[in-house]
Amino acid sequence: MARRETRGGGRRAGGKNPRTGASRRTGSKPPVRRPTAASSRKQRRDPETLRLRSVEPALTVDDIERSLRFYTDVLGFVVGERWEEAGQLRGVSLKAGACSLGLSQDDWSKGRDRKKGEGISLWCATAQDIDALAARIKAAGARLAQEPSDSPEGGRMLAVDDPDGFRLRLYKER
Repeated sequence: MARRETRGGGRRAGGKNPRTGASRRTGSKPPVRRPTAASSRKQRRDPETLRLRSVEPALTVDDIERSLRFYTDVLGFVVGERWEEAGQLRGVSLKAGACSLGLSQDDWSKGRDRKKGEGISLWCATAQDIDALAARIKAAGARLAQEPSDSPEGGRMLAVDDPDGFRLRLYKER
């Protein structure tokens, strides 16, 4: 249906502005323009926020072969890429669904007694059955740090520590 234009930028005499729904103003004062949230941000020049599409943590491990076995045989990751140096495995990129995780062999430049994994938890969302994952992890010989349980938010989760103490919390939302 064609729209009939009238004088005054589409406003009808005595009516409302068809775009904004505001009543037609009369008199000599122009309407007050209030800043929008977007224009306020531009005026204040807030820094742009970070917008990521993915995050790929990379963990430095004591024994990359042992860690590789844990992540592939126990948890079910698959190897995406491998990096070798002088015939020695130095790093891997692992895949699990749409997610990636990097592992690299410690070069010991910061000492052999450097703690790893302390205070680090990786939260991993899945659509898989948490109890079935727990059974698979146990059948592969690993010990759970936390048995499957319901979370207060309504999901179900478990926790498992890798050989270097990095904690993975696998959870499924309900």
